[in-house]
Amino acid sequence: MELRHLRYFVAVAEEQNVTRAATRLHVSQPPLSRQIRDLEDELGVALFQHGAKAVRLTDAGRVFLEEARAVLRRADEAVQTVKAVASGQRGEIHVGYAPSLMVEVLPRALRSFEAANPGIRVQLHDLSTQEMLRGLREEKLHVALLVQLSRKVLADLTFEEVRRYAVCVAMAPTHSLARARNIGLEHVARERLIAYTLADYPEHHAWLADLFAPLNRSPQIAEEHDSATSLVASVEAGCGVALVLESFKCFAGPRLKIRPIVPPPPPLVVGVACRKDNNAPAILSFVAAAKQAKG
Repeated sequence: MELRHLRYFVAVAEEQNVTRAATRLHVSQPPLSRQIRDLEDELGVALFQHGAKAVRLTDAGRVFLEEARAVLRRADEAVQTVKAVASGQRGEIHVGYAPSLMVEVLPRALRSFEAANPGIRVQLHDLSTQEMLRGLREEKLHVALLVQLSRKVLADLTFEEVRRYAVCVAMAPTHSLARARNIGLEHVARERLIAYTLADYPEHHAWLADLFAPLNRSPQIAEEHDSATSLVASVEAGCGVALVLESFKCFAGPRLKIRPIVPPPPPLVVGVACRKDNNAPAILSFVAAAKQAKG
């Protein structure tokens, strides 16, 4: 049984006449009659009672008509859905992000994207940098919002800059540095440093090493945490200080004191990444929304 058999059957049932049904379907009458007989033979039941000028549905035919209409309606919906997804009008995209980096950008990007793509659902995933890279390469993620990495790491990905953030130091409000007029890296170098885990955030450790290189010393990392939430808790508890981006103040709120480094180190770039070989309309639309969200 094929969809055309169902379409032929529905046309004959609605027209109650094989000749009119053939005209409606743009086919000749004999093949149409043969297709209806083949359908009845396959089902093993009579669908029509044949009169001199008209055909009428049997009880089984009336039941089958409702089922056939439902199947055809679902098939048409499937076709429209596929076309909508292919054109970027419907579907779902998976977006990885780092909360502490994207606390300002992500809400704006989502509002812009959803306004332009109301039929596309965005699934958000709070992930580490390494998890986002794996997600993109394994095609579990379509887009990732993350800090800019080396060209080698991003070799098979496209990265678009969204914003640049100043480097700051985060500390408990009661910390002695909170009262200092200016805080330099030399001050931070004497403090217990709270950082992200090396396994999940190797780029963070590489950045810290580069940051402290002018002081001819390595960062003295006292604790490592696998999320921004636990890092905030540790700093708030007075376990040490953390080097973060300016946007971190929106994430931590009043729990921490966020002060700029003087003189300011080079700012950090955050942006949006996706696979070079994926140019789906929805993905390109999200990238554009993220770039517009730098505000």
